[in-house]
Amino acid sequence: MDYLEIANSPYMWLAAASAVMVVFVQAFIFVKKSLVAGKEIGLSNSQMKSAMKSSMISSIGPSIVILFGLISLLVAIGAPMAWMRLSFIGSLPFELMAAGFGTEAMGVSLGSENMTATVFANAVWTMVLASLGWVVFTGLFTDKMENMQTFLSAGKKELIPVISISAMIGAFAYFSADRILNIDKGTIALIIGAVTMIILMWIADKKNKQWLKEWGLTFAMFAGALIAFLI
Repeated sequence: MDYLEIANSPYMWLAAASAVMVVFVQAFIFVKKSLVAGKEIGLSNSQMKSAMKSSMISSIGPSIVILFGLISLLVAIGAPMAWMRLSFIGSLPFELMAAGFGTEAMGVSLGSENMTATVFANAVWTMVLASLGWVVFTGLFTDKMENMQTFLSAGKKELIPVISISAMIGAFAYFSADRILNIDKGTIALIIGAVTMIILMWIADKKNKQWLKEWGLTFAMFAGALIAFLI
């Protein structure tokens, strides 16, 4: 039997849908709890709606990138598993790398004509087990992160926003480092995106356009990807 018949079977859809439902339940719980916590710390409804709106708009660009990546992944491992994995982790490079490791361990290239049901199962196990460390770490240590935050700020609450922004800049810098070191189209996309973001934020501040701040990241990502594609 072709492994893709198994990978796209109703049983796989049922298993993947059950897992994805967990994500929806988690999202609902997080939103409900964040609204309660927001009121407790004195945020107004308009402030919370503004934050939710900004978050949703900012997620459009990365979501579209993941959507395009989903196509390449589902060709190799079937639609149900690609849907479930990108709903859980959302990192296409990691999923492709893990699936590739799983198939290459059996001497087969991912998506090649030599793929069998056993090789497919090995790829799935590798993808799942490779991400297990994140689940265990967050499950055991998430509640201790507040203590870590207090430790890093030495009890000074005014330092917390600085630490948070620094961590965010560090994360973006980490993901951009290889684009700077490897001069290619990715470097052009990075530069165009950064310049676009700077210009948009300058215009937003100058003209007091709040909507431009919310859509800035999405516009910058599309500008960088489009220019790099056209060159």
